[in-house]
Amino acid sequence: MPLEIGLIGATGIAVRTMLGPAAKTGVEVRAVAASDPVRAKEFASRHDIPLVYDSYAALLADPAIDAVYISLHNSAHHRWAVRAAVAGKDVIVEKPLCLTAAEAEELCFAAEHTRVFEAVATAGHPWQETVRSFVADSRYGVLRSVQTRMTFAVPAPGGYRDRPELGGGIFHDCASYWLQALQATIGLDPTAYQGFSAFDGPNGVDRDFEASLHWASGSKATLTCAVGPDHVAEHVFTFDRATVKLRNFLRPVLGAVPLNLVVTTADGEREGIGFPATAYYEHQLARIVDDAGEDLAHAVPRIELMEAIYRDALSQRENR
Repeated sequence: MPLEIGLIGATGIAVRTMLGPAAKTGVEVRAVAASDPVRAKEFASRHDIPLVYDSYAALLADPAIDAVYISLHNSAHHRWAVRAAVAGKDVIVEKPLCLTAAEAEELCFAAEHTRVFEAVATAGHPWQETVRSFVADSRYGVLRSVQTRMTFAVPAPGGYRDRPELGGGIFHDCASYWLQALQATIGLDPTAYQGFSAFDGPNGVDRDFEASLHWASGSKATLTCAVGPDHVAEHVFTFDRATVKLRNFLRPVLGAVPLNLVVTTADGEREGIGFPATAYYEHQLARIVDDAGEDLAHAVPRIELMEAIYRDALSQRENR
């Protein structure tokens, strides 16, 4: 019997994350609800979704729905994830899971008897285990730094991404990808952190952001993210005797995407390590269905660090 999912939010990301992969992963999208019932009906008609509810609460009351996928503006993730968990549903929340450590703690309490997943589409890709093995066996020496660059398209005017009070901003868009990659490869136990942004976007939102983490070992990880015309998503891991580069670790496409690690040793030798083409969203949903996804215990430390770094950047702005 297929897993029956309800959509809280009639959004474009729901099409990519749930509707596209559903048929291939033993999932049936049973219902949708949106803040605008007319938009929800149009969305359901366009995507052959059987049921439309006129409120999120009504959708949560449907006993036939096993799980919900939440793709609202960032500041609403926590509220509806908690209500879904209390209603006994498994919960898949678009990244970021929530915005603060306090929200994450409340969600953990509410989800004692349900599963909660943060939808980070790049999680679980085999390149992460390969880099983790490089760190663990020191084949290239000690890991000295991880540099991550991300650029996303300029958001459409009037959306939540340009409203700080709704959790908008480029850092909240990118932080989960960055922190999950670090967690999977070198571990997420830094001893210090920093954040910086001019917060000079519309309504004082961050349209560029720099973040850094420091480990007791001397390793450092940095994130540079911004909005701009060209999509960029790359990691560079620098070891004593090699650099390991991964380009296009996140690409906004529906189909399967091949990835290649490029290892350049100190003496100039280059090796490409290829991985089978993977459809991000199909892979993500299949892992959740198989109970192999990034669960709440993994997501909480990411949220704690995300909040701490963001608050550090805000405090620097206030002190200028």
